[in-house]
Amino acid sequence: MSGFFKSRWVNPPEGVERLDPVQLAPGFRAGAAHCGLKGGGKTDIGLLVCDAPRVSSSLLLTRNASAAAPVRVCRQRVDRGAVRAAVVNAGNANAETGERGLADAWAMCERAGEELGLDPGAVAVAETGVIGVPLPIDAVLAGIGEAASSLSADGGASFSEAILTTDRWPKSCTMRADGVTLSAQAKGGGMIQPNMATMLCFVQTDAVVEDPVTALRAATNASFERITVDGQMSTNDTVLLQATGEAGEPLPTGLLEAVLLQLALEVVADGEGSTRVCRVRVEGAASPGEAERVARAIANSPLVKTALFGRDPNWGRIAQAAGMALAGEDLEEIGADSIDASELGEDVAEAELALRLDRGEHSAHVWFSDLGYEYVRINAEYTT
Repeated sequence: MSGFFKSRWVNPPEGVERLDPVQLAPGFRAGAAHCGLKGGGKTDIGLLVCDAPRVSSSLLLTRNASAAAPVRVCRQRVDRGAVRAAVVNAGNANAETGERGLADAWAMCERAGEELGLDPGAVAVAETGVIGVPLPIDAVLAGIGEAASSLSADGGASFSEAILTTDRWPKSCTMRADGVTLSAQAKGGGMIQPNMATMLCFVQTDAVVEDPVTALRAATNASFERITVDGQMSTNDTVLLQATGEAGEPLPTGLLEAVLLQLALEVVADGEGSTRVCRVRVEGAASPGEAERVARAIANSPLVKTALFGRDPNWGRIAQAAGMALAGEDLEEIGADSIDASELGEDVAEAELALRLDRGEHSAHVWFSDLGYEYVRINAEYTT
């Protein structure tokens, strides 16, 4: 299927109709405003609300021990199974900001709740951007009011644009299949590695989702949990699924998984400075943990990532990274016959890389981006 599902690794279910991503799933509205967190008048406050009589939800949050204020507020004060709205700022992570940061994040929930006629405990808050800088909270609260005045069922594009930081393009879609509609918006950039989802993502549907926690966890395990840009776990990761059940039908099998995997791959493809995406497959590991450890060592190796950038099929770097992950183990020498690195040297946007260990029957895979000059420039100048 052309359009949104672009990747060689994504297999959407049959009969999926792609709609304009400005259009949200029925029962949802979104809006955006500019409050000054981003330069150039770009929108930096997004607001999303469910108007249906009932909603069930799941909210997955970063496991970083240095979690940002919005994550802590969502953990402690938001009813994660009945989230009716989300308020988002892009430009300031509100992380490492102490008690003031917690108060500011909750104030965002309260202001959004006031504008929408909701209890603030039904409003999720998400923030992304620079760490360690207090919010200009008065401007942010004013922006929430302005975003509320712009709410529309066709607000998907404006919301998607508002949540971006160093992203080069918005990541959003609206799909219809088997009588249900699903819309989603995501943003990525740097600090992309689980554990959880390592970015912001919002999913809306009118499908019946009996167990949204299990559904979202399974879909993220196969998508956002399998990506890395720079091996850094963010302080602000948030993924929200909201389902109204108004369509009276369940989600088509594989639809949520396909949408989240394509979004995850878009995040990797648009990682800071990224030019290529690669999937590393490790087979023949002695245990699931060993397969995972080796795959991530390869995916996060600066030497492998620069080889991907330079189109250099340097299999010795893969052997080194695998051996590092298995330091202390009794390992037979890894030679060229055990590694397929040919696509590293080919002019393809999506490359495959494979390693066979011959130590057991377990396997794992991870998608990663290359590492080039632009990543260094962006992150060297991030606050200056």
